[in-house]
Amino acid sequence: MPTSHPFLIYGATGYTGRLLARAAKERGLRPILCGRDEPRLAALASDLALEYRVARLERDADLDEALRGIQVVLHAAGPFSSTFAPMVDACLRAGAHYLDLSGEVAAIEGVFQRDAAARQRGVMLMPGVGFDVVPSDCLALHLSRRMRGARRLVLGISGLEVISRGSFRTLAEGAGQSIHVRRGGRLLGVAPGSLHREFDFGAGPRPSLAMSWGDVGSAYYSTGIPDIEVYCEAIPALRMMVEANRWFGGLLATDAGRGWLELQARALPDGPTDAQRAGRQAVIVAEVEDGAGRRARARMRTPEAYGFSCTTGLSIVERVLAGDLEVGAQTPARVYGPDFVLSFAGVHREEL
Repeated sequence: MPTSHPFLIYGATGYTGRLLARAAKERGLRPILCGRDEPRLAALASDLALEYRVARLERDADLDEALRGIQVVLHAAGPFSSTFAPMVDACLRAGAHYLDLSGEVAAIEGVFQRDAAARQRGVMLMPGVGFDVVPSDCLALHLSRRMRGARRLVLGISGLEVISRGSFRTLAEGAGQSIHVRRGGRLLGVAPGSLHREFDFGAGPRPSLAMSWGDVGSAYYSTGIPDIEVYCEAIPALRMMVEANRWFGGLLATDAGRGWLELQARALPDGPTDAQRAGRQAVIVAEVEDGAGRRARARMRTPEAYGFSCTTGLSIVERVLAGDLEVGAQTPARVYGPDFVLSFAGVHREEL
């Protein structure tokens, strides 16, 4: 649905931001590209024949000027725990709807704390409009409607073998921190590596480790289920990261440790190539349980995470520009329903 209404991609020169900009152009959209690095912005904007604006998140005046005339912001600059607040504040000042690609529990919780302000301003704040958390959010709400009164939700995710430099930096921010879970509606921290279980992602049981994942925040607001855990398949790189956090987390959380992690990030490629992403899939398994011990399960397959984030994020941009939204802090499934994700090519859901 091509549109001329102005929306802005912040973080446009990052790995995912560039994918978004190119995908938007292919859909007939004309986003305004925004970020802090003018030379890189100018080059990308020239390549795509798009407008750009320069703004630094720590400068309110920059953001206010960048959001002039903007109806929707798609925020793609992480780590979101550090970047969501100034952009949400700017959107509230400008009366612009805020969308982001966050899968970070703390950032999602922070957005929901601005619910009252968003309702007062008549804008929607929707974190997690990419792979984090559209498919898992929709799957969680689907199961919660199959089993009314569910008290526990467990999600397992597979297919995240290749990550961008920015995603590594987000994971590195968790060094020295507990893993987020939800108990009785409240966020709690557990020791890295202390929660593990198996999931059948389609080829038999696979060991998986609990991770701090956005659904620990978002799924609670979508379903009302009070106990939530999210696991990722324990591929070797994840095992290594969890063990390092478990034994050396305190050291990695120091200035010296974070400096070392930043050096590791800089040594990584910007992100997976098109060839590396081609043909990959992600798989999500969800299980809900009620107070009597009855369970319901389902499994969903999606295209690979980065390309699918562009698909879902831009689809939600189009819906918001068309007026299909609800003011306040929202989740994708709560506004667009549990079957929203099934409208995209390459997505399949099966009951288990």
